[in-house]
Amino acid sequence: MNQFEEQTIFEDLKKGKEQAFEQLFKRYYQALCTYATQLLQDDDAAEEIVQDFFVKLWEKRNSITIETSLKSYLFRSVKNHSLNRIKHEKIKTQHAQHVIAEAEMNDYDDQFLEVDLKKDIEESIAALPEKRREIFRLSREEGLKYREIAEKLNLSVKTVEAQMGLAIKSLRDKLKKYNSFIFFLSCFRKKAV
Repeated sequence: MNQFEEQTIFEDLKKGKEQAFEQLFKRYYQALCTYATQLLQDDDAAEEIVQDFFVKLWEKRNSITIETSLKSYLFRSVKNHSLNRIKHEKIKTQHAQHVIAEAEMNDYDDQFLEVDLKKDIEESIAALPEKRREIFRLSREEGLKYREIAEKLNLSVKTVEAQMGLAIKSLRDKLKKYNSFIFFLSCFRKKAV
């Protein structure tokens, strides 16, 4: 295709003549895909880039100005789109690696904290006076209500409530270094009678 033919096709394209667009597409599509594949090393991505380019070429046909040959414009545009895709993929990969690294680091920190917290909770419960510890375990581990604990241990409901209050206060004081009162309170909140 000589420069005059290119100029004619380009002028017809700008006027919205679909025949000119089809001519360009048939003439350059495969060559542009091959070129994009060399840049991207990915056939599917290359085809996607070239198809997107042709869509944009049609949509923006009225505002396009070509200072070189039409062929040069087409290949330069596909090259720019391909390089943008490579940069975008590189940024996505770097971001994904950063997120994975951060998640792994946080997971280990959380796991260590959780192990320490569980250990300290168990030690704090074990340090409670025997009857208080028994009431606490019946409430929190076996899920018994205060009334059921009172009946089982032959105590008043008020005594069970008082012992649970003291147990929670003691645990809260011993575990305050974890600074997670919301978590703590939600795990050890008072059960209904």
